[in-house]
Amino acid sequence: MKNKIEILAPCGSLESVKAAVRSGADAVYMGTKNFNARIKAENFGEDDLSEAVDYCRSHGVRVNITMNTLISDGEIPSALETIEHVCQKGAGVLILQDLGLAQLVKKAAPEIEMHASTQMSVQTVSGVKLLEKLGYKRVVLPREMTKAEIENIKKNTDSEIEVFVHGALCMCVSGQCYMSSMFGSRSGNRGLCAQPCRLPFAAENGTGFDLSLKDLSLAHKVRELCETGVDSLKIEGRMKRPEYVAAAVTAIKKSLDNEATADINDKLRAVFSRSGFTDGYYENKRGREMFGTRQKEDVTAATSKVLNELSRLYEKETPLIPVRFYLTVIENENVSLSVSAMGKTVFVSDDYIPERALNKPMTKEGLEGRIAKCGGTQFYPEEIEIDLDDGLIVPASVINNLRRTALEQLEKQLISVKPITFTPVEPKITDVKRFSPLKYRVRVASLNQIPKNLTNVENLYIPLNTEENLVEKVKNLPVSLGIEVPRGIFGNEKAVENRLLKMKECGISIAYCSTIDAVAIAKKLGFEIHTGFSMNIFNSLSAGVLESLGVKEITLSPELTLKQAAAIGTSAKKGLIGYGRLPLMLTRNCPIRNGKTCDECKSNSFLTDRMNKKFPVVCSWGCSEILNSQPIYMGDRLNEIENMDFITFYFTKEKQELCDAVLDAYRKGKGVKGDFTRGLYYRGAL
Repeated sequence: MKNKIEILAPCGSLESVKAAVRSGADAVYMGTKNFNARIKAENFGEDDLSEAVDYCRSHGVRVNITMNTLISDGEIPSALETIEHVCQKGAGVLILQDLGLAQLVKKAAPEIEMHASTQMSVQTVSGVKLLEKLGYKRVVLPREMTKAEIENIKKNTDSEIEVFVHGALCMCVSGQCYMSSMFGSRSGNRGLCAQPCRLPFAAENGTGFDLSLKDLSLAHKVRELCETGVDSLKIEGRMKRPEYVAAAVTAIKKSLDNEATADINDKLRAVFSRSGFTDGYYENKRGREMFGTRQKEDVTAATSKVLNELSRLYEKETPLIPVRFYLTVIENENVSLSVSAMGKTVFVSDDYIPERALNKPMTKEGLEGRIAKCGGTQFYPEEIEIDLDDGLIVPASVINNLRRTALEQLEKQLISVKPITFTPVEPKITDVKRFSPLKYRVRVASLNQIPKNLTNVENLYIPLNTEENLVEKVKNLPVSLGIEVPRGIFGNEKAVENRLLKMKECGISIAYCSTIDAVAIAKKLGFEIHTGFSMNIFNSLSAGVLESLGVKEITLSPELTLKQAAAIGTSAKKGLIGYGRLPLMLTRNCPIRNGKTCDECKSNSFLTDRMNKKFPVVCSWGCSEILNSQPIYMGDRLNEIENMDFITFYFTKEKQELCDAVLDAYRKGKGVKGDFTRGLYYRGAL
């Protein structure tokens, strides 16, 4: 088994920091008051952050700072201030989602280690390798990965790999969820998810809560995970109480040490769970058994007795740091002591000069006993060396004071760190104005949807699973043909590559990519790349990163307002979703299968919410998408869409007649019948 693997604990408060550190975490992750995916947690202001970082550093624990949300152009100055603040505190790791923010970090603080957040949705070897080239040292994998997929990525990349081993499971792949923002403007990509998925969403014959999963726990699998070579075991829960943090860290640590006990696992379930735990994704056993909600018994299980017992796990300092002591007691010289730990050495001496013993002189054994008394601190003696002349005696108080003073100064040395170099930067944003009329892009889920009238349509994106003989039938259409790469690839990377190569042989040279994985694969295979809405391009700097990767067309984030989108600067062509049922979730666990088989479903099922709204579910390549109950429509507001090159018609469940009707309404600038939404183009995402 791998000798050392990191236990990474969540911290939303100073008390949680102490709970994590004293329970044995090797590293913690925490957020500042802005730009983090748990913005509703207590988080850390300037003074609190200093205290937390100092405490961790004095205990040999690494600090990771989360800046794992999307930022807008207007927030770039504030983001730079936060980066500078982190540099001043000497925290050496930033966890990032936004491609543009990562570019800022590289320029302003190149010494900081960048970790790619699970919000980046990277699931493949190609995606991880692309992040390596962009400067990321570590990648946090999605919670949906199987053991074999984790092992494959670690084996075939040079990146450090971090995996979640305990905590809440979102139904949606992180970074691909738009449900909270579309329902109430509270965006998960902006740290404000309202968790609407925990409300009733019912599949036919399902559980009634078919978007709510049990919590993840791989505490019993961590030794097995070590064999895969992963570098960090991550616990979710920055909004949880300190007792939860202590219980989770303790459970993982005991499992690593092969000392797992039923008692701590029972307490871990008691402090927080949703109908218990699941390891379904890791074991590749998805299905109804993975679903669960927070029940009354789950809430009442966290009794005051349980919490008190868990609080005792961290009420006192834990000896974490091994120290080497060197004590000198020599005739006619001041008594002195040096201590060394973690590459730091402190030397202290006392004015007292040893005296000749009248009766019983000191022994090395007796002095070792005094030096070893490090109780109440984070230190413990690893080695004690004593230089003692015969026949001498020194008061116990002198030895105790030397030890106490030396350890206090050692702690100050461990806390002391040179700030990370921060260089102010002035981001350069390309300002390219568009004056030409909007062109159209059409994405179809089936070739049967292709509109008969393709006037003003320049690009047509078809599914990757389209048969080669059918591709030949549409090649002569008066459009540029592109192939859509799935958002959920996971263990299908080779199959996706093979299909793309088949499409290339058919003469298709454009790939429509909506994730970093898709971009990486398409780039490797030599396709012209157009990106979709779920690349989450929320600012000009992120658009610039895609440009540097050779991307020719960029569909901007649907969480931008029209005004924000218009201000995005890029020399690539840019556009917005103009029509379509926006996929609110990408999930690897089909909710419909809670009530019926795939053969019974026949791709014609939906979820029903408590307001009796219907949300269609579509599946491909081993993943499912939950579509919005209403399509976005902007055909009668075209004069308000400024500074864009194109709009995309994202057809999912529509019949060909409706596809033609929508395009015709756009050409005439008219409204359409039926319910529709303006999305977030006016109200925006918080």
